[in-house]
Amino acid sequence: MTATTAARLSTPAAIRRAITEVPIIARRLWVILLFNLGGTGVQLLIPVIIQQTLDNYISGDTVDLGAVALAAGLGLAAVVVGGVMTRAGLIRLVRQASTGLSDLRVSVFSHLLQRSMLTVQTERRGALVSRVTSDVATLQEFLEWGGVMFLVNGTQVVMSLVVMAIYEWRLAVIVLVGVVGYASSLLWFQKILRRRYDKVRENVANSLAVMGEAINALPEVRAYGAEATTLARVADALERRFRAQFRAAHFGNVLFSTAEIFAASLTALVIAVGLLMGPGEGITVGVLLAFLFLVNLLIAPIQTLVEILDFAQSAASGLRRIVDTLDAPIEIPDADNPIDLPRGILDVSFTDVGFAYPGGAEVISDVTAAIPAGGRIAVVGATGSGKTTFAKLLVRLLDPDRGTVRIGGCDLRAVSRTSLRSRVAFVPQEGFLFTGTIADNVRYGRPGARDSEILEAFQELDLDGWLRRLPAGIDTSVGERGSSLSAGERQLVALVRAWMASPDLLVLDEATSAVDPALDVSLRHAIDRFIAGRTSVTIAHRLATAEAADEVLVFDRGRLVEHGRHRDLIAAGGIYAGLYEDWTSGTAVV
Repeated sequence: MTATTAARLSTPAAIRRAITEVPIIARRLWVILLFNLGGTGVQLLIPVIIQQTLDNYISGDTVDLGAVALAAGLGLAAVVVGGVMTRAGLIRLVRQASTGLSDLRVSVFSHLLQRSMLTVQTERRGALVSRVTSDVATLQEFLEWGGVMFLVNGTQVVMSLVVMAIYEWRLAVIVLVGVVGYASSLLWFQKILRRRYDKVRENVANSLAVMGEAINALPEVRAYGAEATTLARVADALERRFRAQFRAAHFGNVLFSTAEIFAASLTALVIAVGLLMGPGEGITVGVLLAFLFLVNLLIAPIQTLVEILDFAQSAASGLRRIVDTLDAPIEIPDADNPIDLPRGILDVSFTDVGFAYPGGAEVISDVTAAIPAGGRIAVVGATGSGKTTFAKLLVRLLDPDRGTVRIGGCDLRAVSRTSLRSRVAFVPQEGFLFTGTIADNVRYGRPGARDSEILEAFQELDLDGWLRRLPAGIDTSVGERGSSLSAGERQLVALVRAWMASPDLLVLDEATSAVDPALDVSLRHAIDRFIAGRTSVTIAHRLATAEAADEVLVFDRGRLVEHGRHRDLIAAGGIYAGLYEDWTSGTAVV
């Protein structure tokens, strides 16, 4: 769903969807409600005690001190018991809300991890992060404070009206009409607040995206002297965020002022009508005073409810955005009854495969290819020919629009995600490293691997010499995104990580393309050791890789136009021969 779709989603529908995702939020709410009803009900005894004391135990010059003392004691007990019951309910509510929203945050992030790489790359990362951080945080803050106030004060309003009706129904009708009229006006205010807070959440997400992008691109910003331009973009995003928040807050303050006017007007009206009716209509001093006490118990929570209405709209807007993320379709889902890949070295086949990125022409068209088990395949072509898309289809980072991709004879769409990831490894052109040590990153290939196993992996790939030159070996910190290592060193770690997964099919997006000459030989030797006895597919940006391959697949404008051994393709004098000639002369871009 788009942001517009999320804005159209009603708040009750969003609440129901969130409860479906994390049922603990609504678990045993009746217990919390029972505590709250009990606490509020006990406190409503106080106006009754006041009325009974004034009308029955204080008359003229006579005061029944014993009865008054007993009434005072009952009032004090009511306050204590009511406070204890209300607090017990609120503690349970806060604990339950905090646990539920923590689960909701995990659920949202889990859903994001299942989205296709294409979808995640087309959305701004800061906006996605805001779903898990800012939006859930706003919702949590509201539930732990505003939600408590809604529950307590809402219950108090309803029970106050019930007791008013029992005391004096005519005055209760006046109060009810006033409350209904004011509540109707709040619905109009609420619609405006909803639109304004939807805009606030949108601008918050945008500002986070702009700032995150600027920080990630800091080397490029400094290299091109773009500090002023970047600062202007960030300042503009923050200014739009400020204006949206200011407009929403300003309208919320206007709304709060109406609550003050309503409270004063309703109190004055009740006093005037009560005095006009007088004792002749059964309105004694005790009844009127008790009724005014009930009116205060009614007005105070209404004022609080109005005060937090803008906060509620902000939380509701965040909730709708969260539900929008949860309900977004998983573009590459597991099959209903997924199967595992067969044991042993895997073969690959493409049959009439076509794929286009959203809104664009096909980048892969009518590709049919067969890769034998244990084959060493190189994929070559000019920049933009579709070779990297071919690799992503092979490892199911993308699904074809038409045709079929099979591994081990199994349609990839029928293979379980767990089986595919455990048997097929993909090493991209730029290996991403997570903040932590080299060992931490290698363990992503085999969680729980011992240090001795990691050291053995480096030795088997003949990379232990490079490892010994590092200050702390496998405990060397790689920095954020691997910034403490060179591009080539990051690729070495990424290759060992893939080795730890022990795949039967290895797909390499030319891991040596960004490597400095000093590491190139080490990395090539490591790759040779790695692919021995496995099926391997390498996106070859350097045609030296194609020279050593069992077979070369040549792409041109999204089509597989040639395939065969290096020497045969050279002899044929076709597209590959032209690419090779350009490469050897240093002019090719592949």
